[in-house]
Amino acid sequence: MSGASATAPPALVRAEGLRSRYGGRASPEVLQGIDLVLQPGEVLGLVGPNGSGKSSLLKCLAGLRPLSGGHLALEGRALAGCTRQEIARAVAYVPQHTGPGMSLRVLDMVRLGRLPHRGASSPQQDEALCLAAIERLALEALALRHFSDLSGGERQRVLMARAWAQQGRLLLLDEPTSDLDLRHQLATLQTVRELSRQRGAGAVIAIHDLALAARFCDRLLMLRGGRVLDAGAPAQVLTPTNVQALFGVGARIGTDGGLPYVIPMDPTPNESPSP
Repeated sequence: MSGASATAPPALVRAEGLRSRYGGRASPEVLQGIDLVLQPGEVLGLVGPNGSGKSSLLKCLAGLRPLSGGHLALEGRALAGCTRQEIARAVAYVPQHTGPGMSLRVLDMVRLGRLPHRGASSPQQDEALCLAAIERLALEALALRHFSDLSGGERQRVLMARAWAQQGRLLLLDEPTSDLDLRHQLATLQTVRELSRQRGAGAVIAIHDLALAARFCDRLLMLRGGRVLDAGAPAQVLTPTNVQALFGVGARIGTDGGLPYVIPMDPTPNESPSP
């Protein structure tokens, strides 16, 4: 055996001191020195109140929002040095809200996920992946319907299928369960976790439901006012103190099968999270 130690592979995502502003130099910072590391196969949940920076952080990680400071690397390579096609092949981003989708059929919306790979895979391979994604998200009955005719929850499932077909190494999901019923919430997050485990991909999810976050996320990053309040395994960071600091609500923490869950208490009138 060689005396030199093996070099560990780079993290899937490494962010150091990320900063981003709403506009020009004089505008307020929406992100103020965010550090995070995401390893292959890991699911990271972003939790925090509205306006805490979750969506902005996801857009920065996707290369859709400019940084005003800090360093961001994807598999050891600075994201700023990647082409749009390279980012599109590696990163699948699902926004919280979507428009009508130009009246495309559901199958055609899912096919858009293969556009970054055009020329790198055969049409047969692309089509097989799209059909598999539709089956995985249980969209067979909707495949020939127009995206604009679907409900909000159905549109979210279509966008998840498009991300699945894209086969990116990094999944960025902004409230992917917000319009879904309980059954599809569980199925969607189970799909995300399976993709991460089976393909060695990584996922960053902005999520409000703390019970789902504890169940499906390996670690949580708690955001407040554009800063990291705490980070770690759900059992470590879901504490009454952190819940009070984030949401201005007292809470008790229970456990079920080793997973924590939050029992909220009535908020004090006019009480707000700590600045």
